[in-house]
Amino acid sequence: MRNKNTLTNQTSEKNKIGISRLQFMSMSATALCGLGLTSVPLRAVSAEGGAKMKIGISTLGFSGHTNASLAKELAGEGIRVVQLFLNQSDSKCWKYNGRTDVSAMTPERCREIAAAYKDAGVAIHSIGVYTNLIHPDEAERKANLEYFDAMMNIGSHMGVHTFITESGHYHNPKEPGPAVPLHFQDAVWPQMINTAKQLATMAEKYQSKVLMEPFFEGFFASAKRLRMFLEEVNSPAIRALLDAANLIEINDLEEMFGQLTPWIDCIHAKDRKLHTNRGVAAGKGDIDYPKFIKLAAKNTPTVPLVLEYVGAKDYKDAVSHLRNMMKQAGVAEG
Repeated sequence: MRNKNTLTNQTSEKNKIGISRLQFMSMSATALCGLGLTSVPLRAVSAEGGAKMKIGISTLGFSGHTNASLAKELAGEGIRVVQLFLNQSDSKCWKYNGRTDVSAMTPERCREIAAAYKDAGVAIHSIGVYTNLIHPDEAERKANLEYFDAMMNIGSHMGVHTFITESGHYHNPKEPGPAVPLHFQDAVWPQMINTAKQLATMAEKYQSKVLMEPFFEGFFASAKRLRMFLEEVNSPAIRALLDAANLIEINDLEEMFGQLTPWIDCIHAKDRKLHTNRGVAAGKGDIDYPKFIKLAAKNTPTVPLVLEYVGAKDYKDAVSHLRNMMKQAGVAEG
């Protein structure tokens, strides 16, 4: 998600007890249904039998729009899915890697925003939270979890039950950088497991789920590391968002899907040049987009491709690129 300037092994087709990936995904879907977290079929296919995938867009880059004007504009471009950030001109209630006052988001206001998208024919897939879960101060982590709870409550009034976050990051600017980055220090792994389990309990209260987004310079530094984390947390309420641009420095595309497929509920469609940490819009970096889309259609066909790092001035180019790459890959827009 974030502008990274601010700061593997591939699994086999069978898991350790001999269950196929498709069976594993079916079991995961069944478990999620039991919590009321999913109602989508395992696979979406076109009339011709090929996979169809939805294109969505993050609202973060559209801070000059009201929610209603943005919903109308995106619908006019054929975009029917958004990942909502409370960053529009009439809902300034979002802060990256921290928290903000959400008292203005009354139940009535939440319903008004949701209705603006629904009336335009646009579904809100998820809400971006991106608070700091890794902060070394326990009181700060507690406050950030309370903020996350407030965001889940907002989602409940909008009919949204999927939330997105990274681990967060922390460095005391008054001190020199540690020899080992905070996210790789020994005590932080069990601390993050505990935080995620608290988050899972909160999510279950709202019949919701939280998707963790990896980034090669953070706590979820590789597809394997995120997979191991999800296995240890072991909750259907804690799952994954795959952002291939965040991992191409570490993992090949096949590795990403090989490690994470059973947990992926959203995919970010952006890009990155190799050996840099700044993300760019889709088509501006080194991701092999036809291969990326083919793998997504094969492994996670019901998952939306959500364009990120775009705004009012450039989103149409990114939409066009993604649609062209989908055609090249033989994947229909659904």
